[in-house]
Amino acid sequence: MQGSKLYVGNLGYSVSKQELEQLFAEHGQVTEVRIIEGKGFGFVEMSNSSEAEKAKEALDGSDFKGLTLKVDEARPPRKRERGGRPPRGRNQRRDFRRY
Repeated sequence: MQGSKLYVGNLGYSVSKQELEQLFAEHGQVTEVRIIEGKGFGFVEMSNSSEAEKAKEALDGSDFKGLTLKVDEARPPRKRERGGRPPRGRNQRRDFRRY
């Protein structure tokens, strides 16, 4: 494992940061916990990659509050591309006619 940040999926919406931190603290020192509200997942950062690997092996597929956890190494965020056409200025004409 390269990094020390873990993705934690299939979380119940009622899980708190403290509960998640306690769960992962059994496998090493937790430096940061972030839960994405209303999405059912979050991120846990351990103090080093060996602790992160140990936590991943122990907790991936385990039961937590009635749900099976999915724990994996966090990937860097994807660059978001804006879709659609470029913005049109005020004085630019349309290249089509509206009826």
